[in-house]
Amino acid sequence: MRHKLVVGNWKMHGDRDLINRLVEGIIDGRPQISETVEIGICPTYLHIEQVAKLLLAANLKIRMGAQNVYCEEKGAYTGEVSAPMLAQLGVSLVIVGHSERRELFAESDALIAEKFKAIQANNMTPILCIGESLEQREQGITEEIVLAQLDAVIREAGIDVFNNAVIAYEPIWAIGTGKTATPDQAQEVHRIIREYLADQDTEVAAAIKILYGGSVKSGNARELFDQADIDGSLVGGASLEAAEFISICKSAD
Repeated sequence: MRHKLVVGNWKMHGDRDLINRLVEGIIDGRPQISETVEIGICPTYLHIEQVAKLLLAANLKIRMGAQNVYCEEKGAYTGEVSAPMLAQLGVSLVIVGHSERRELFAESDALIAEKFKAIQANNMTPILCIGESLEQREQGITEEIVLAQLDAVIREAGIDVFNNAVIAYEPIWAIGTGKTATPDQAQEVHRIIREYLADQDTEVAAAIKILYGGSVKSGNARELFDQADIDGSLVGGASLEAAEFISICKSAD
């Protein structure tokens, strides 16, 4: 049985005071949520160590995450952060291929696949983000786009790597827009992803968590989580309010 996973992506938000309040609020709310529901939080690079110390002191089941990583272990890559550096800080989840990285920073499928491999090589779990734009959805090529993004990793690393990975379906048109896919729309794409994986390895497909990411809020979380192939969410703006984030997590019980 797949247990739910809810991950907060704080993006480029937060100062030290806000981070303290957020983490304390999530720590306070964690006992209200079933132990079977996994929770992860992904602050900026600058705040990872601060968050990690707070989580360690609380000794609760909350996973430390990062929003990005570079594929090389070390070298003359000004401004980049490597997977070994993240692992040393207690990070266990790393987002890779987020639509904002693909669109704003022109990250290619090939680079994303290399990052994916670097994350796993350092005993962390990649959260691979895949999703289509509004234009692509309107053209009726959602399945083609999503599976091509997924296949870029499979071609490079093989199907077995998804034994230690999470997939996040994030329709780009529903990120930060206030729009969200209906539960039926989201479930349809999640089903397509799982069936595509099952064609190559039924055990991988049955076990992997596929999260929905696209304007998830407490008001729509439970209906989304009730879908057969939706195993939780990658939460953006709503994760910046501890009470709202905890409410979303409760919906996964």
